Amino acid sequence: MAGDDGAVQRMGRNARRVAVAVAGAALIIVGIALLVLPGPGMVVIVAGCAVLATEFPWAKSWLAAARNRARGAGDVLRQRARRMGD
Repeated sequence: MAGDDGAVQRMGRNARRVAVAVAGAALIIVGIALLVLPGPGMVVIVAGCAVLATEFPWAKSWLAAARNRARGAGDVLRQRARRMGD
């Protein structure tokens, strides 16, 4: 039955989206917990966004915004380090 192939593909795509959503959300929740506990909270949160970005466009834009903020923070730190070295 040729019509069943489309339904199986849709079900597989939906199962993947659900798995990505669960894994990404779990990473973000753990990352939030690690913000107050010892551990790399921000790194885990960004990893969760990266996982979510594989399936969800809104997460891709969040990840891009986080990347831009990190670059900006790195630039500020480099400028301050240069000034301290002078």
